[in-house]
Amino acid sequence: MAAALGEDQEPELDEDLGWQPVWKRPRKLKSKAAEKVELRKQRRRLQDAGKRRLAAGQSRRPCSRQSRIGNAAARRDARALSRVRHSTAWLW
Repeated sequence: MAAALGEDQEPELDEDLGWQPVWKRPRKLKSKAAEKVELRKQRRRLQDAGKRRLAAGQSRRPCSRQSRIGNAAARRDARALSRVRHSTAWLW
């Protein structure tokens, strides 16, 4: 590029150098106001996500009383059967 421009001519810094990959492009610094706006948006997004996560965890309905009673009876039956199965007493 220097040979094409000549020895005394150098590209201006403001001049566009054509296409460059992202990692080689000069970094554009944001103003303080733009930075604050972006951080505010990010904070808001994270807060909303937290609220959604909390709501999702709390939205599970507790099981109804009827099914709880049924579960308790089933547990009692299972416990009794287990005791009979594991007992050392002989049934004559």
